[in-house]
Amino acid sequence: MRTTFDLSPLFRSTVGFDRLIDMLDQVSRVEPMTNWPPYNIEKAGDDQYRITMAVAGFSPDEIELVQQENTLFVNGQKHPEPEGVQVLHRGIATRAFKQTFNLADHVKVTGAALENGLLTIELKREVPEELKPRRIEIASGIGTKALAQDNQPQQIEHEPQKKSKAA
Repeated sequence: MRTTFDLSPLFRSTVGFDRLIDMLDQVSRVEPMTNWPPYNIEKAGDDQYRITMAVAGFSPDEIELVQQENTLFVNGQKHPEPEGVQVLHRGIATRAFKQTFNLADHVKVTGAALENGLLTIELKREVPEELKPRRIEIASGIGTKALAQDNQPQQIEHEPQKKSKAA
């Protein structure tokens, strides 16, 4: 049984969340999930992430990583077996794979390494300076002077300051 959700009320009260709503709609569609190759997604820091994929038997030149906008594509294609090799038992999977990861805004791939059959992809969220929160000064209606309260009497030039009597 498939349940559909009406997301139109979200459009009335949100601005600029079109991509998020599209992602919610995409999740509701039934698509076959691939579980090959197995992988982990880890949070390595506040703005750092790591994807580790088990790709035993693949060499670096048989794996392709491509980041296109907010999507990371990982493709693996084994080279054909050399002539004259007869495999008596194949227990190591060498089938081709294609894995897709949706990345959040401003997440970039910073590096990748293949070691001991594990492909490690390092990711970092780098928000541009112009998109980071910034404090905005509020100007008063009398120019750009900031409003301040000063209860001290001001001295007029060329007039001696009156001395106050101590009680």
